[in-house]
Amino acid sequence: TTQLMVATDGASASTGTSAIANNVLELIGNTPMVRLNAIPAEEGCVAEIVCKLESSNPANSVKDRIALSMITQAEKRGDISPGKTILVEPTSGNTGIG
Repeated sequence: TTQLMVATDGASASTGTSAIANNVLELIGNTPMVRLNAIPAEEGCVAEIVCKLESSNPANSVKDRIALSMITQAEKRGDISPGKTILVEPTSGNTGIG
């Protein structure tokens, strides 16, 4: 059996912190962060720069967060219902609106 090790609390996966998601939705937004250490201070950078790796979302995009939010809100409003509504995303554009 293979176990996927996922650090969800900012800890490194190598420390033994692990979580197994119950479904793919739990993976959205729990993206890892990485410190950019290679920006030299002699270049004038005095800030600590940390980036979120949104490509670690299930569909490899920050848009996963937006899609989950849009669907969750539509369900709360009663616009769509799980198991009853078929969603078709017709845009070829950025995230799609309207």
